[in-house]
Amino acid sequence: MWGHGRRIFHCVDLHCGGEPARILVGGAPQVPGTTMAEKRQHMIETPALDSIRQVLLQEPRGYPCQNLNIIFPSSNPGATSGLGYVILEQDKIYPLFSGHNTICVATALLETGLVPITGEVTEFTLESPGGLINIKAKCDSGRVMEVSMTSMPSFSQHQGVEVDVPEVGKVTVDISFGGMWYVIVEAKQLGLNLMPSEGKNITRLGEMIKVATREQWPVQHPEMDYPGPDILAFTSPPAEGSNASARNTVVMSNGKLVWDRPETHTAMLDRSPCGSGTAAIMANLWKKGKLSLHEKFVHESILGTVFTGRLLHTTQVAGREAVVPEISGRAFITAINQIIVEQDDPLPLGYTVSDIWS
Repeated sequence: MWGHGRRIFHCVDLHCGGEPARILVGGAPQVPGTTMAEKRQHMIETPALDSIRQVLLQEPRGYPCQNLNIIFPSSNPGATSGLGYVILEQDKIYPLFSGHNTICVATALLETGLVPITGEVTEFTLESPGGLINIKAKCDSGRVMEVSMTSMPSFSQHQGVEVDVPEVGKVTVDISFGGMWYVIVEAKQLGLNLMPSEGKNITRLGEMIKVATREQWPVQHPEMDYPGPDILAFTSPPAEGSNASARNTVVMSNGKLVWDRPETHTAMLDRSPCGSGTAAIMANLWKKGKLSLHEKFVHESILGTVFTGRLLHTTQVAGREAVVPEISGRAFITAINQIIVEQDDPLPLGYTVSDIWS
């Protein structure tokens, strides 16, 4: 691992809609690259840099559903905060954009004073690996009450394609981009009820469908080196009595699926309504004519927590129709800490054990 002696990582931990995020505000090494996209690529390609992800996300310092964001200075003149961030997740996934992570980053920066709160509504721009993200934060007494952000241009790539999933059969899916490449599946096809008690079955089926889709319907972003699909969202009507527009849960990898090893047919669920997933699903609904520009879309998670979205305007991505979503949600600080790795620690990078890791 990079460096010698005791390593100290200065972190702010939060959750947004129930999904955790760790914000590394101090202790990261220098990472080459002028842009966040270049820094992201260096971290992916350099094992010593990717080790930060392992240290802070794996046991004993992290856990399977933990996410990480590293704050860097930004030289992009459009980043009015002077800051950017790189998003790191389990299974060496480095998203271009993540809604819940961005809400957590903005909240941590404002509530710790790294970005000043200037009034009841504080506006600034951050540089993400996918580009500039405009932030509008409602604040009260030093707390962030809501973060609204513009997502990356989002678009539907395929609709109604058939995927042959081993042991499951044929499943009809849509594929849409909202910062990550989503396989979108109606839960009723599989007889799934999107409730926490069904989590193991949801992750098993979701991971199998996602991997089969990636094998049979691979996609690539037309303007960036970002292949997929790399994530999956099950959708359903909202829970009974809910005011939400729809319910969803997102299946995220934390290991490698091997078809002839059933014990690897598992993953983990995003506890939040998922920002990039909400963007991808809204873009998909817009393409189908089921969601209009500026129409309020309240998206419910498997826990019942909500994000609110709307489509601001249309745009073009490499000549194809796309939309620009706005996503709103709230995060809560759960800890401000120093995470330590001693030079003689026998498990400096952490570990995974298949009792809870796939």
